[in-house]
Amino acid sequence: MIARPGQLLHARFLLGALLLVLAFLAAAGATRAEAAGRTVHFAGRTVDVPAGFGVVRVVPGSKTCVRLDRRVVYLGAPSKEQSCPAGAIVGKRRAIVVAPHREHRAAPSSRVRPGAAHASSVTPRATTGGASNPAATASVGGSVFTGLGFDTCSAPSSKAMAAWAESPFRGVGIYIGGENSACSQPNLSASWVSAQTTAGWHLIPTYVGLQATTSSCSSCAKMTTLAAATQGTAAAEDAVTEATAIGIGTGSPIYFDMEAYTPSTSATKTVLTFLEAWTSKLHELGFQSGVYSSSGSGIADLAGQLTTGYPLPDDIWAANWNNQENTLDSVLPSTAWANHQRIHQFRGGHDDTYGGTTINVDSDFVDGATVGVGTPPVGESDPIGKLEVTGSPAHGQLRVRGWALDPDSPTEALSINVVVGGREGDKGVETYELGQVANLERTDVAAAHVLAGPFHGFENQIVTTKSGPEPVCVYAVNTALGGNRLLGCRTTTIPVAVTLSGLRLTRRGVSVNVTCDFPAGTECPGHLGLRTTYKVATPRRHKAPRIHSVTRSIGQRSFHLNGASWHHFVLPLTAGGRRLLQERGKLPGLLVAAIPGGQRSAGLPLLAPAPRR
Repeated sequence: MIARPGQLLHARFLLGALLLVLAFLAAAGATRAEAAGRTVHFAGRTVDVPAGFGVVRVVPGSKTCVRLDRRVVYLGAPSKEQSCPAGAIVGKRRAIVVAPHREHRAAPSSRVRPGAAHASSVTPRATTGGASNPAATASVGGSVFTGLGFDTCSAPSSKAMAAWAESPFRGVGIYIGGENSACSQPNLSASWVSAQTTAGWHLIPTYVGLQATTSSCSSCAKMTTLAAATQGTAAAEDAVTEATAIGIGTGSPIYFDMEAYTPSTSATKTVLTFLEAWTSKLHELGFQSGVYSSSGSGIADLAGQLTTGYPLPDDIWAANWNNQENTLDSVLPSTAWANHQRIHQFRGGHDDTYGGTTINVDSDFVDGATVGVGTPPVGESDPIGKLEVTGSPAHGQLRVRGWALDPDSPTEALSINVVVGGREGDKGVETYELGQVANLERTDVAAAHVLAGPFHGFENQIVTTKSGPEPVCVYAVNTALGGNRLLGCRTTTIPVAVTLSGLRLTRRGVSVNVTCDFPAGTECPGHLGLRTTYKVATPRRHKAPRIHSVTRSIGQRSFHLNGASWHHFVLPLTAGGRRLLQERGKLPGLLVAAIPGGQRSAGLPLLAPAPRR
């Protein structure tokens, strides 16, 4: 039958409508199948795909980015040349990666269940023969690098790194693990780390763990307020395990990636508690602590703790995309993290091409701790240890307790330095060099560090002129090359070493007993001052008089005592003070005894003496 033009149009319309209906039914069927889950076949296996998961087949050598934060079943191992966006660094692990094993291929009839696939196949680092890399027997350590760097989600292949040898970059951020680490790492291994550091690259190991409760990352696993300290400790322990497995050894920095969050009283407190535990545990395990965060949230919150005695990280990495190739930041005082302790991420994700190889990167200016070049010479490992207790057992005295050892000289007793008032190099601090005092028996240290033996504890009491709430920072002195190790900082209230008693008014002025609480043999120079505050009315035209307070000194003298001694002093009133008291009849008095580092005061009423008869 030959259709006329009208019939042909009608037939085509019907055919198109039929195709649309069939397509709709197919799509609906596919949606129902995805919602209910389905099965696919790969490498001789039957794989159960969970409901809501997509399926991506990864062809060997492809540039497909295997994202661990996606609801996707990846069929095939991540390629060493995969191309991932730099910003895809955080997100809770969800993906299932089904990769054929080279040594133990599944039988044709084997079946991979969703739970089993998820548990066994999400591996952030490269695998060989289906097994994860063992811990490296040799390792690289920490060193300072100054210059340009970049970071990208998945560590580039050795081929790409070689191509980028002609770039201006020599620092590279690598993501070594963490619950929210979003990209697979087929290249990251001990041999890769060794090859790149030997080639002159400086690595910035980064761990993407639990995020802030108000994090901008909606898909991330987040910390909890009540468990923040425990979670921070666990993150540090896991980060060290991951670092050690790829040949990054003690003395190296590990930066925690704390993505941008909305600061609030609760969120800030939780983050600071988490990071305090992170820093303390890394120091205990012999690593440097670093923190990456936004200049407007995590970095600002850490900067707010600079004078509080909070245990700050050794290095910071501020994200502030202002395109300025320096480490300056408006939220950071120039004296903070000033000793090659900063990295600035100055530009966000963008493509750069060198040696014919394009990588999507963030750009950084580095002037801080990185993983050094090659295997370090013997004698460059920093000490390890922990400050455990600080306190003030008596006025003007400070007690510190903890342990320390140097891996380069594991049986040698270390010297300990105590800094009161801040950290080494801060203005106005007092530093006490205690000598080789880390020699007390600690069986717990011996159990954890068998080669070192037990004699690495310290417990010391020192006399200090500092008083009031003061940050106390304790350092283990390196026995050879390398730097001293900060064992911890704690804010400690130290009562001033002077006591007043027997305070009374006499006809001549005020008498008082002054005791110097420093130990015997310690000089105790000081000054006594008496002042009063009273109200004065200032007349004003057509207005009520203005009432304001006036404070005047009405007596003073110096004194000089020896420690553990006291003396009775009489502080006579000045002529002006006597006239003022005669005019007023009664005034409040405040006696202040000041010695180096602090002062103590006591109040008493001042009365005009009765006239002589």
